[in-house]
Amino acid sequence: MAMPAVEGLENVVVSTTSISEVRGQTGELLYRGYDVRELARESTFEEVVWLLWHGELPSQNELTSFKKELARNRTLPSGTGDLIDRLAAIPASPMVTLRMATSMLEIEDPCSRSIERADELKSSLQLVARFPTIVARYQRRRQGMQPVEPPPDADTATAFLTMLNGRAPTNADSHALDVLLILHADHEFNASTFTARVIAATLANVYAAVDGAIAALSGPLHGGANERVMNMLEQIGSPDRAAPYIQRLLASRQRVMGFGHRVYKTEDPRAVILRQLCQDLAQRTGDTKWYDIAAKVAEKMWNDKHLYPNVDFFSAPVQHMLGIPTDLFTLVFAISRVAGWTAHVMEQHANNRLIRPRAAYVGPAPRPYVSLSAR
Repeated sequence: MAMPAVEGLENVVVSTTSISEVRGQTGELLYRGYDVRELARESTFEEVVWLLWHGELPSQNELTSFKKELARNRTLPSGTGDLIDRLAAIPASPMVTLRMATSMLEIEDPCSRSIERADELKSSLQLVARFPTIVARYQRRRQGMQPVEPPPDADTATAFLTMLNGRAPTNADSHALDVLLILHADHEFNASTFTARVIAATLANVYAAVDGAIAALSGPLHGGANERVMNMLEQIGSPDRAAPYIQRLLASRQRVMGFGHRVYKTEDPRAVILRQLCQDLAQRTGDTKWYDIAAKVAEKMWNDKHLYPNVDFFSAPVQHMLGIPTDLFTLVFAISRVAGWTAHVMEQHANNRLIRPRAAYVGPAPRPYVSLSAR
């Protein structure tokens, strides 16, 4: 007798991981045992990447060497750069461009076919280093501008904003993006990470797994939600229109993007940090419009539905205030989450078993074949 189906695998534990833990009842997220709130306050994205890959925070010497390696690997191979230029001229969509560029990086990486940990670490470092360059080059090329070379000594957040905008960002902007990257780096077996692990379980390489993860991330119920949030905030336009707008959505039973979560039963800890980050950015720039609209939406959703914002909600106005185009929001998510994807691929390969679930069949019962003439 078949086991009952659990749609969406809700609350089904499918494997083990030591990389991150979501404590939904208490609203906590831990990376290798460290509270993400403390990491966001005290650490940097580069430290978090090292932590996810190696299980411990780096020493000063390890961090210095790691940052230098990331900086050395930010320049794109020629074939990948040429491909992005062609895709930007079409123009291909941003997420398609990132997937195709990832596949091109695989072609240009001599270690790509290996699933030995040492080789996977090299490939993973190249992916983390080059995703910001891919996204920035695509944006500049589609605007008809020359790409900006990666700054030689910058951290990931600073390098990305420099390559994107053609000028060095303020320390405050770099810090804001760095915090956002930390918060998005991993989140247990979310849809894109689980996709990466399913692919890795076939003994496919890290590039194939990341390619599939990008495809999963692109959907509006996963990484693409932040774009939908910003579109909604722009449609609302002013704080006084927020409550009536949300009321109309709720009355017509439409989804309000950026609220609720499958796992968290209380407030998403990342959303709490991003809300404060959004408010700080608004006050620093003197333009509080987007924070004010978002705050009114959040207030309405709590009063009417008792739903908390999730990570997507306040990440949208944060990225907007950093000058990142809306259709690149999900790519910025990928710039961060590729750290987690690659960590999970390496963990899967270290103790692999093919992921092969069963399905509860609900089709017709066994029946005799009917010949073509009798149909």
